[in-house]
Amino acid sequence: MARAAAQQRKSVTVENLLGGRAALGVGPQARLDWVIVVRKGLPALTVEALTASLGLTQAEIARNLGISERTLVRRKREGALTSEESDKIVRLARLVARAAEVFESLDVALDWLDSRNAALGGASPFSLLDTEVGAQSVQDTLGRIEHGVFA
Repeated sequence: MARAAAQQRKSVTVENLLGGRAALGVGPQARLDWVIVVRKGLPALTVEALTASLGLTQAEIARNLGISERTLVRRKREGALTSEESDKIVRLARLVARAAEVFESLDVALDWLDSRNAALGGASPFSLLDTEVGAQSVQDTLGRIEHGVFA
């Protein structure tokens, strides 16, 4: 059973959440590699991969990122996201992967991200991911949970 949990943690990566090399066209090896990918703009396929990975609708993804759903539809037609939109998508994927690591389960992580949290002023973590300040607050809360501090 511990082996299955370890395998699930291992497979929940930013790259995998965004559709892997098939969607990205490249496999960033280090964190700074993502800078190049984000600046270039993610392929629109990554939005579809992320919605499938998380079991969310496009409308939910759009709301969590602070991007209009119409914009996402337009980006799909155009084939690529802007660097700003790409940054938001990668930020969301990074936090989902981090939550899956902390909770040792993608399903538990998604439940936590979608639930109101007293440590976050009663907001759900997902609702804060449209800003860097909110995302950092979620990241900090995950760190406290990981270290056994009330969050």
